[in-house]
Amino acid sequence: MVERYVMSIDQGTTSTRCILFDHQGRLVSVAQREHQQHFPRPGWVEHDAVEIWHTLQRVVPQALSDAEVSPHEVAAIGIANQRETTVLWDRRTGTPLGRAIVWQDTRTAPLVEELSSRPGDDFFVRRCGLSPSTYFSAPRIRWLFDHVDGLRQRAEDGEVLFGTMESWLIWNLTGGPAGGLHLTDVTNASRTMLMNISTLNWDEELLEFFGVPRPMLPEIHSSAETYGVARSVLPGVRITAALGDQQAALFGQTCFAPGEAKCTYGTGSFLLLNTGTDLVRSRHGLLTTVAYKIEDQPAVYALEGPIAVTGALVQWFRDRLGLISTAPEIETLARSVEDNGGCYIVPAFSGLYAPHWRSDARGVIVGLTSYITKEHLARAVLEATGWQTREVVDAMNADSSLALKVLKVDGGMTSDNLLMQFLADVLDVPVVRPMAVETVSLGAAYAAGYWPDLEVLRRNWHRAAQWLPDMDPERRQSEYENWKRAVERALGWIRPPSQS
Repeated sequence: MVERYVMSIDQGTTSTRCILFDHQGRLVSVAQREHQQHFPRPGWVEHDAVEIWHTLQRVVPQALSDAEVSPHEVAAIGIANQRETTVLWDRRTGTPLGRAIVWQDTRTAPLVEELSSRPGDDFFVRRCGLSPSTYFSAPRIRWLFDHVDGLRQRAEDGEVLFGTMESWLIWNLTGGPAGGLHLTDVTNASRTMLMNISTLNWDEELLEFFGVPRPMLPEIHSSAETYGVARSVLPGVRITAALGDQQAALFGQTCFAPGEAKCTYGTGSFLLLNTGTDLVRSRHGLLTTVAYKIEDQPAVYALEGPIAVTGALVQWFRDRLGLISTAPEIETLARSVEDNGGCYIVPAFSGLYAPHWRSDARGVIVGLTSYITKEHLARAVLEATGWQTREVVDAMNADSSLALKVLKVDGGMTSDNLLMQFLADVLDVPVVRPMAVETVSLGAAYAAGYWPDLEVLRRNWHRAAQWLPDMDPERRQSEYENWKRAVERALGWIRPPSQS
C-alpha cells in the first residue's frame, strides 16, 4: 500500500495531540487528550509520564480511525514536545522514578541561585548558550540527586535514564525495556544546560559541574533523520523527526532564512529569531538555542525570548477576577475604550523570563485611579503581551545585526485582532498569521522528511491575515517608557516580612 501520510505527535504541557497530514501538508485528522497537572507544593508543577504514554497509545489509533487510514499508509512519525520537562526512569523496568518535573516548576530556585554564584554566567553562556534558571533540565536532575537517596549512585551505575518527553516517548515506541532507543535531538539537548552549543555534544565540564553521570544521558542526534522503527502503537513505521515544540513552530512557519522570526502566543509566548549557522551568544537576556539540524547538514541556530505569562494573564482575568466568562470576551471589552487609561499590568506571577530572568519579580498593576474601569484593565491585560514582546525584540535587535522586519505569529491568542494590531504598532513591523494554525504539529511533520526540500515547504505556507503598524511614534515611545517604569516596580518588589 502506498504511504500517503505523515503522523505528527505534539506532546504539550497540557495535552497530547496526534495529527495526520497528507502530502500537501493538509490536516487530515486530529485526536487530542489532556493529561492531569499536579501541583503538590507552591511553585511545583509535575506530570505523570506513564499517563502521557498511555494517552499517546489512545490518540494515535483514534486519529487513524477518524481518517479511515491504516498504519501501513503512514510514511513517518515526527515528534514535537514540551521542552525542559525532566523524566527519570528505571532502565530495566521502564518505571518513572517519580513524576516528571515540568518546565514551569520553580523548586530549583535556591539551587540555581547557589550554583550560578560560583563560576558566573560566562561559564555557562560560553558552553551552552544559557544562563542558570529554573527553566532548564540540569538543575532539576541535580535537585533530584540531592533529594532522593541513592539516585545518583544508581545513575552512575547505568540503572537510571534521563530524558525530556521526546526521549521518553521514543524509548517506549521503540521497545521500552526490551531494547528501546534512548536518544534526543539537538534542539531538546540544547535546553538542558548540559550540551555544548558549539560541538553539539554533552559537555564534560557542565556534566561535572552539575554532577550528572554520562551513562544516564540519551544519544544526541539531528532533528531530522531516521532514528528507528516503532515497535508499538505504530509497528513498522519509521520515527524520523524530533524537535522541541517552539523549534517545531519555527520550522512549521518556514522561518528557514536568517532574520526570519516567529512568536507563538499561548499560555506563555516564545519568540525565536533564526540566526542561520551563526552562533550568536546573547548579552541582552536572550537564550542561544539550536533551531534545527537536518541530518548531517550544519546546525541552524536561533535567539529565543521566552515570556512566561501572556495567555495565562487572560485566564487570570477570567478565572480569578471573574470579569469575563470566556477568553474571547476580553477583546470586546478592551475595544470599548480608546486606551488603557494610564494603567499597566506586569504579569510577573512567578518572576519574569526574557530579557530580565528574575525569579524574584512579582506582578504589579500601576497607574490605578478612580477613572480606571474593567474595560481599561482588559486593555492593559492585552497590551502586557505586546510590551513584553517589544522587550524581547529590542534585545534581539541589540544582540544581532538581523533586525526584525516581519513577525510571523501563531497560537490561540492570534485570534484576537486587537492584540495583533497592537503588536504591529508597538513593534513597528508587519505581523502576519498563516493559514495553518497547527504550526507546532506541522513543523514536526515537515521535519519528518516527506517533502523534498525546504522550498517546497515555503510554497505550502500561505498568509491568512496581516496587521500593519499604525501608531504615532511619539505615542509608541511614551507608552513604552511607561511600561518600563512599571517593570521596574515589578523587579523592585520586596517580599513583606512574615507575620509571627
